[in-house]
Amino acid sequence: MKRIITFLFFAITLTNCAQEKTQFDKVALDEVFKNVKGQEIQFKDILKKHQGKTIFIDIWASWCSDCVGGIPKLKKLQKSKTDVVYVLLSLDKDTKSWKDGIKKHQLKADHYLFTNKWKQSPFCKSIKLDWIPRYMIVGKDGSVKMYKAIDFKDNKILKTIKADDDGVEVDGF
Repeated sequence: MKRIITFLFFAITLTNCAQEKTQFDKVALDEVFKNVKGQEIQFKDILKKHQGKTIFIDIWASWCSDCVGGIPKLKKLQKSKTDVVYVLLSLDKDTKSWKDGIKKHQLKADHYLFTNKWKQSPFCKSIKLDWIPRYMIVGKDGSVKMYKAIDFKDNKILKTIKADDDGVEVDGF
């Protein structure tokens, strides 16, 4: 029985580790979003736009209480790390709710709206999105440095930005 439990523990651990990706799948890169002007853009072009910079990705929605609860920490991070690009990908159900949420919370970032619903989105399926907010970090080299965090209390965010920023520490979180 102990062997079975040990085997299951290691199998689950290895499965979770395997889910950490260092690159986005083609289906995720090809996902189409809308910018605030209503223009369509593929995710790969959003990444290309910020190539060579650390990119903090926040998948959120204005109706999500956990997402809204994380906004003060996001703003604090933005003030301390002005060299990081902030890309907010919204799962709001319509353009009006999305834009109202941006305005209400005074969010300064590069904003995009999913054109597919959460469960139908190839991007969401590719990253196995099961909760929002979801934070991801793309490094200056274009690789995914942090695949998944759902809370600013997660030290992975700060450690990842620090590691991608030539050792400059971020304090106060």
